[in-house]
Amino acid sequence: MTLHQNLIAGEWVGGDGVENINPSNTNEVVGLFARASTDDVKTAIAAAKAAFPAWSRSGILERHAILKKTSDEIMARKEELGRLLAREEGKTLPEAIGETIRAGQIFDFFAGEALRLAGEVLPSVRPNIGVEITREAVGVVGIITPWNFPIAIPAWKIAPALCYGNTVVFKPAELVPGCAHAIVDILHRAGLPKGVLNLVMGKGSVVGQTMLDSADLSAITFTGSTGTGKRVAAASIEHNRKFQLEMGGKNPMVVLDDAELTVAVEAAANSGFFSTGQRCTASSRLIVTEGIHDKFVAALTEKLKTLVVDDALKAGTHIGPVVDERQLATDTDYIEIGKREGAKLAFGGETISRENPGFYLQPTLFTEATNQMRISREEIFGPVASVIRVKDYEEALSVANDTPFGLSAGIATTSLKHATHFKRNSEAGMVMVNLPTAGVDFHVPFGGRKASSFGSREQGKYAAEFFTTVKTAYTLA
Repeated sequence: MTLHQNLIAGEWVGGDGVENINPSNTNEVVGLFARASTDDVKTAIAAAKAAFPAWSRSGILERHAILKKTSDEIMARKEELGRLLAREEGKTLPEAIGETIRAGQIFDFFAGEALRLAGEVLPSVRPNIGVEITREAVGVVGIITPWNFPIAIPAWKIAPALCYGNTVVFKPAELVPGCAHAIVDILHRAGLPKGVLNLVMGKGSVVGQTMLDSADLSAITFTGSTGTGKRVAAASIEHNRKFQLEMGGKNPMVVLDDAELTVAVEAAANSGFFSTGQRCTASSRLIVTEGIHDKFVAALTEKLKTLVVDDALKAGTHIGPVVDERQLATDTDYIEIGKREGAKLAFGGETISRENPGFYLQPTLFTEATNQMRISREEIFGPVASVIRVKDYEEALSVANDTPFGLSAGIATTSLKHATHFKRNSEAGMVMVNLPTAGVDFHVPFGGRKASSFGSREQGKYAAEFFTTVKTAYTLA
């Protein structure tokens, strides 16, 4: 089997490989991928540091051309790359192709942004002095990405980093090296100079820790668990580097009495269970007012009965497998916790077998939950959601905001008054009205509040806030 190597200083290197296993069929090895050593990571950081002066001053047409060429190839290979994504992460093939298309759109957007770099020229309050405000690249950027969006999240970090003239050391999640390797290979062949983009696959305890310990990283952007995010923050403060964190969520979906039942059920099913519930924007708290509660639970239960759990590549599959055995154990542990806490298991909750061995779990719905239960407070990151019954809109809003997290929130209602009030008063970075809480556009800011996020927003023109630093220059006329 071909060993997929790390890219360091423009060369493919590495000999110690690990198998990438398909969660839909654990008998299948997706590929063999190298693991970087501590010395590999240090070499990659040094290469990125050496490449920074030239790349940060490179022409905007050069950056535009590389990013556009990358976008074009991703789009042309969307079926192939989507299939790879589905095989290594377990996302259904339509979802995987959709995520691949999104990655291509992100590179296309930042190809355009490279041509729109701008600053300001202002008059000084003092006579005969001009003021220029410009943005410059930060330096060497460390990028650490999770397993649940293995091509889109790397795209929305790598593309702006390169667009604004930074060099990159990129560590993808161990579970999904295939998409990371593919996207780096495309960028490398698109013409990036040596050392501008370095891929270091491997263990977080080795690769990630070496990155955190390095004084030569000017910034780190991280998406992953809250616990690891805190470690990234602590290490970055010690080195006085910029850091950006996207972490957990416990997102509410409020359903009011006046909601259109079909709209509410579709939004809740998509938010809570599609992508196997493995989205930081997933709704695992369904907060439902009394008047519609019973009808909503009955309709959602019927909807869940129609969802097909099977191989991610099989036509007609709605929900693929859980990503690996450890995550499956976490999901089933929380299901048992919910039962012990007194929530009612209304549907699902069982692991299931399919034609091939895999990590399959029924979509799981609890009712009669309270907002104080662990299943309502802690992020499960699986196809598990709880219904919390409330009296009215005011209580629903209070319960929705009663969480340490604040990434995404949704409401199903036909009331303009309540929709407008919820958009203004929800303590979340993103709010959806009559839409799933998961599902965002590539050209607008992404991020949350409270324990969900730290630092400036990702995506769109707001990415410049993290990937650049501001310079103010004065000139005597």
